[in-house]
Amino acid sequence: MLLFEKAGIENTQKALEIALSAAKERGLDLVLATTGGGTVPAALELAEKLGYTGKIVAVTHCFGSREKGKNILPPAKMQEFREKGVTVVTAAHALSGAERGLSRKFSGVYPVEIVANTLRMFGQGTKVCVEIAMMALDAGTIEYGKPVIAVGGSGRGADTVCRLTPEYTSDLMGTRIHEFLCKPSLEE
Repeated sequence: MLLFEKAGIENTQKALEIALSAAKERGLDLVLATTGGGTVPAALELAEKLGYTGKIVAVTHCFGSREKGKNILPPAKMQEFREKGVTVVTAAHALSGAERGLSRKFSGVYPVEIVANTLRMFGQGTKVCVEIAMMALDAGTIEYGKPVIAVGGSGRGADTVCRLTPEYTSDLMGTRIHEFLCKPSLEE
């Protein structure tokens, strides 16, 4: 496992290299988080360079996550990615979604938020990897019971790569993280 000195966008290229190499070598789908769409073109370029021909699933924020009626990732970019063979999943965050609305309204903490914060103990990217893999499975874009290579980050870009087998969000505790391929150090 590669341990990055710190979290952040500067790790994106190396994280994608690690992810795509592992996905190619192991014959696994690649699931990656994207907010504004910057990671997808880098992944596509690297996939071509490395000869990765497997499935790439880009998981975005849901509509209304930042501004009602809008998505952070413009529809034109979503369409562009689809035309390049990327499967795009747009869904509510598996580890917050409706519970975040309840906690904001009633000032409490709910079970799924506890799970999300526990995963953050390993780094924000770990939580993102688990979350996007479950969202991709819920959307039917990856095969049930088969591991994937998941790529997440700590805000912008990518800095965490895991091999994991997601479970549907209705059985989230069945998700298994098998291996960390890279992640940032949390000594900050």
